[in-house]
Amino acid sequence: MSTDIDWSGWPEAYDRAIFDEVDSTMAEAARNAPFLTRPTWIMARRQTAARGRRGRAWANPAGNFSATLVMYPNSTPDQAALRSFVASMALYETLAKVVDPAKLGLKWPNDVLLAGGKVAGILLEASGQGTGTDWLSIGIGINLQTAPTPVEVEPRALPPVAVADHSPARLPVEGVLFELAVAFDRWETSFQTYGFEPLRQNWLRHAARLGQPITARTGNTETLGTFETVDAQGNLILNTARGRQAIAAADVYF
Repeated sequence: MSTDIDWSGWPEAYDRAIFDEVDSTMAEAARNAPFLTRPTWIMARRQTAARGRRGRAWANPAGNFSATLVMYPNSTPDQAALRSFVASMALYETLAKVVDPAKLGLKWPNDVLLAGGKVAGILLEASGQGTGTDWLSIGIGINLQTAPTPVEVEPRALPPVAVADHSPARLPVEGVLFELAVAFDRWETSFQTYGFEPLRQNWLRHAARLGQPITARTGNTETLGTFETVDAQGNLILNTARGRQAIAAADVYF
């Protein structure tokens, strides 16, 4: 990825807005989503109040990547949620340009691993009524230069790692945005054209701990089982002592 960004190959269907500083790109997306006319990438070089899943704080040292894509999927919430797999594949392809792809893994539902640690995370938030989705925000954070000290320590959580620890490349955030947007557009086009199945199959090729025991925690309930697959709805499928179980949302631990 060059430090001189040639924006001429930017996907035509998407706008972009780049800020030096915002409270969080997810918050900026929520403020602007009702007024945007096209899907838009919102990137900030610095966030002052970044957050992750379930409202957890997200450390965002300078030089790391933070962006949110606002899009209008015109679909049910369940279909909109499958964009986490689109984002995962786009992240995988972007990072595979600068690190050994064999070191990368996709952790259900929305993390990217590098050498066994968490290098990137995805956060989805949607707005809509009934069976519709008015807009969807896809937040993406990547530890490019620094593996931050976790703001909140979760038991059994994987340690954060940085791209810089595994690659000599020093990546400009604008270049990462460009590569990520191009890859996302390609996978989103595939998803809209061919449905979820090709995306699911590709995601599974890079899935972390597939065929191995994992633990899925939902609230105060933990389910231990063998990670068998992801089904046609994006659910995690575990083979457990009580049989085969489909899990729609959970924190996963190895």
